[in-house]
Amino acid sequence: MSESENIVVETAEKIFADLADAQEVNRDKKGEWKASLWKALTEAGLPLSWVDEDLGGSGASLAEGFGVIGAAGRFAIAVPLVETMLAGWLLAQAKIAAPEGEMTVAPASPRDRITLDGDGTLSGRCRGVPFAKAARHVAVLATAANGASIALVEAGAARIEPGLTLANDSSDTVIFDKVKPATVKPAPRGFDQTALMLMGGVVRSLQIAGALESMLDISVRYSNERVAFEKKISKFQAVQHNLARLAGESAAALAAATSAADAIVTAADFAGDAVFLEAVAAKIRCSEAAEKGGAIAHQVHGAIGFTIEHILHRYSLRALSWRDDFGSESYWAVKLGERVAARGADELWPLVASR
Repeated sequence: MSESENIVVETAEKIFADLADAQEVNRDKKGEWKASLWKALTEAGLPLSWVDEDLGGSGASLAEGFGVIGAAGRFAIAVPLVETMLAGWLLAQAKIAAPEGEMTVAPASPRDRITLDGDGTLSGRCRGVPFAKAARHVAVLATAANGASIALVEAGAARIEPGLTLANDSSDTVIFDKVKPATVKPAPRGFDQTALMLMGGVVRSLQIAGALESMLDISVRYSNERVAFEKKISKFQAVQHNLARLAGESAAALAAATSAADAIVTAADFAGDAVFLEAVAAKIRCSEAAEKGGAIAHQVHGAIGFTIEHILHRYSLRALSWRDDFGSESYWAVKLGERVAARGADELWPLVASR
């Protein structure tokens, strides 16, 4: 990590630590902490990290932005920071200036489609759009007869049906019924919905990996404090075994997610095998780790880990929720299998060895 990346990530971590401490957030049932956190993030230029300065952003590199996203995962941030970053990145692909305020991106599932009709309006239904209810604008990737287009839409122009994730975060259905976008431009040549899903999948993988790091830290700390039968539970072999498994899941998720992020940073575009294999592998592995790691962390904590008063659920439930965004592990496992099968048996080993 370069010095500039360190500075950006350290800035984000300081803001998160000061204004989004898990214990303080857990006690604030009214959610009053969100306004001050968003204000601080905006003043630091983090929501529009991936938007060039001439388009209204802070012009951070892809690597710097990925570092911020990993930090957001470690703090289980429940404001649309990551979604706004991703929306700004999508708009920047078509050189569309990013507006101020919270944003989200649609579609958030590879099975949903938005079409740009001949009259310049958008039509389609998108499920599981994160923080759509809280967003001021939606960055949209739409398909048309002449290729993909990217549009900026005022959230109030679409119909939004509220929904919730396992962690009680907003995950809404957005319905575009002849919606007139504020701005629409053609997407770059070769940029399509698969590219958006791969980028979103890597973003979620980094968040899951960050959450798992925190779950491991919380579990180790708890096991060294909790006493049973006159000794710390960290001394019991079964608990040590569980902590070792959790550490393995965390390390595997972090390795897969950071490798995929590096592939995007170094790649010229999303075409070819490099980004596809890394991003898909990361989403599959991190999603599996979220399930296994979350279960282990709660087992280490016993009954107390399931209470609403404990902070563990802030991480485990969000990690589980992030599994489904931008394609679940089962969806990407099928796509990976199809690509491998299409290449044939003779190409399997060269394809695997290339990564």
